[in-house]
Amino acid sequence: MTATNHHTDGFRFEGSLTVIGGGRMGEAIIGGLVSAGVIQPVSITVAEPSASRRRQLESDFGVSCVPDGADALPADLVILAVKPQVIDNVVGELSADLGSSLVISIAAGVTAARLETLLPAGTAVVRVMPNTPALVGEGMSVVSGGSDATAEQTDLVRALFATFGQAIVLEERYQNAATAVSGSGPAYFALVIDALARAGVRHGLPRDVAQTLAVQAMRGTAELIERAGMNPSELIDGVSSPGGTTIVAIEVLEAHAVRAAFADAVSANIERAEELGS
Repeated sequence: MTATNHHTDGFRFEGSLTVIGGGRMGEAIIGGLVSAGVIQPVSITVAEPSASRRRQLESDFGVSCVPDGADALPADLVILAVKPQVIDNVVGELSADLGSSLVISIAAGVTAARLETLLPAGTAVVRVMPNTPALVGEGMSVVSGGSDATAEQTDLVRALFATFGQAIVLEERYQNAATAVSGSGPAYFALVIDALARAGVRHGLPRDVAQTLAVQAMRGTAELIERAGMNPSELIDGVSSPGGTTIVAIEVLEAHAVRAAFADAVSANIERAEELGS
């Protein structure tokens, strides 16, 4: 298992990868890695019980798919892309076949320590919370190493996930909060886009036009905040001219407690992650 990072051709992983679970997040990771050219599709095996999903993944990405995880092990890297509710059973079934695999879990709320108790002693575990924009090279991943993972292994995982967006290493105690902001963030932003587009349609805009306007406004705003190093509050003030149209709209949003709604949503998300983790 080797990894290289050349200035000319970027990061490459020269090893085998098994992904347990071919659902949406599994697909996003596979798609991100393959489209970034980080790992060859022939080096990826996906364990997925659904025959239709296996056919889809094989067709879309050229990876190998098997119905049972045991048939895809051992591998240099194993990504557990399954729901928190089933991870104990999945890990229990696979632990004997893992060998010296580096185990990466994307199960929300499930701590590295909990996984370590289910795995052979000394197994290196790295916990990651990615998000679905990985599919288009704009993912955000938060990486935390377990007690048996070395700094080099944790950084390898960070580098791997950074190839399809951004990835940062954080202490694991921040994982649930990070999940609530970036892991689930795409759903929040999609809700805002949908709400804006529907409001535009209500006032006569064609649906496709309204959605294009909302999507580009969000994309451009994100770029502006990041590239200009702006505080979001500065941008709000800059757009909200005294006595203008934006300020009255912002007042309506504030009256509807939009900030408080997002704060409550994040809190509920964290509480649910803690429940799933226990």
